[in-house]
Amino acid sequence: MTGKIPSTMATQHPDHAGVPYWHNEAYISTQFESKEVYLSFSELGIEEYKWDWEGKLVDESILERLFSNYFKFFKKNPLGLKTYLTFRLPNPKVETEFRIGRAFMNLASAASEAQHFNLPTPPLFEVILPMTTSAEEMIYIQEGYQQMHKLTHPVYRLWGILSNPRVIPLFEDVPTIISSDKILEKYLSIHKKMFKKLPPYMRPYVARSDPALNFGIIPTVLAIKIALSRYAKLESRINIPLYPIIGAAALPFRGGLNPLNVKKFINEYAGIRTTTIQSAFRYDFEKETVKKAILTLNKLLPKSKAVKIPEDEENSLQNIFPVFEKYYKEVIEKISPLVNKVAAFIPKRRERVQHTGLYGYSRSVGKVKLPRAITFTASFYSLGVPPELIGSGRGLIWAKKSGNFNIIKKYYKYLKEDLVEAGRYLNKQNLVNLSRQSRAWKKVLEDVESIEEIFGITLGPQNVNEHKHRNLTGKIFNCIKNAEDPTKYILKAALLRKSLG
Repeated sequence: MTGKIPSTMATQHPDHAGVPYWHNEAYISTQFESKEVYLSFSELGIEEYKWDWEGKLVDESILERLFSNYFKFFKKNPLGLKTYLTFRLPNPKVETEFRIGRAFMNLASAASEAQHFNLPTPPLFEVILPMTTSAEEMIYIQEGYQQMHKLTHPVYRLWGILSNPRVIPLFEDVPTIISSDKILEKYLSIHKKMFKKLPPYMRPYVARSDPALNFGIIPTVLAIKIALSRYAKLESRINIPLYPIIGAAALPFRGGLNPLNVKKFINEYAGIRTTTIQSAFRYDFEKETVKKAILTLNKLLPKSKAVKIPEDEENSLQNIFPVFEKYYKEVIEKISPLVNKVAAFIPKRRERVQHTGLYGYSRSVGKVKLPRAITFTASFYSLGVPPELIGSGRGLIWAKKSGNFNIIKKYYKYLKEDLVEAGRYLNKQNLVNLSRQSRAWKKVLEDVESIEEIFGITLGPQNVNEHKHRNLTGKIFNCIKNAEDPTKYILKAALLRKSLG
């Protein structure tokens, strides 16, 4: 089969504040997600849909539902050729293996099912492996699938159509993102020895939310720039195309991609071939605006070329990371009790199963546990303290004094714009009140003052809706302080900023 590399990938990330245009409530249960897949393709023009087996309940009859309910569409726009459905697997080092086994059987039977419907086959042939940290993990997935695929009893009807799915490694922390080119190179070497050939291409996938949650926004953005540069260099050495994916969301902390700023995003992340289109992008903006933005991404991302960073500048950037990480983490670890308290009131949007985020596994942060990235971001915005600001101000003051400021600005092109955009949702009074209670919050106030000093700006609301947002975060803060339920104010604020988190 020959198809194309998709530019836009819809995901089930539950970050939307409002009601989807096709639904009657904001909460999307599993039974409606097959309809969502179809509408993402047919109405919004998105080219790929990520079907998430990691951390959420999943409809295992997805192929039957799509082919039965929307046969005419998929006859004309077959999966695997014009539209793409890509499974995100659970990582076996984190989640129980039985979920992976069910996903494997789904992949294999999908190939037979497409053949039964007289559609091109296999319709599914790639899988995303989250939390990838080594080449061996990727090979392990392929070996596991091949062992399952050797089941020969006629009851399985696997027919040998999809014998070896391609693996898309998802890199989710700053050190792994930086060294991911080495993981890819090692994987390709093992792949060639084991399967006697190389894959036709690779789609390395860099996370944007989880590394920001763990390391702060500035190290995350710069680490991705290093990865994109290294992918471009690796591609020319190995003579295999690399098509990087980024997991971007609407608010700056989680990627800063919304329908109103797609050209800025493409310019910032030059070299990205595919971007996620998460729920807030699809459902918290006008539908026609969303469709135009997706059309722009589909048209322009294939033309995007990565900036190659010279080795000496790459080393300079990496030397910066520990400073920003220290300033960020020393605050986050101390204020986690309040974040978790607010997180309990953030409304749910999808059917999730219990999942442990990176903080639960990282030894470097002790036993501090935080919510997943969407709830984490929503909690800070609900308090009127956007997490983009944390650690950034003190880090930039250090960078200014140490002569590193210009190289940060060179490779994080829209740094000022991102901090200004996040700063529109700052409630300074809330932050002042918090700073009186804790030294950690006082450091965040110092971050804000430092950003204002460096860029000669005043952070805070700039229009009517942003002033309303500030007032709502004041009410949320008072509710939390008085042990009252702030949910209605949290939702109103999220609707104003056009994203839950």
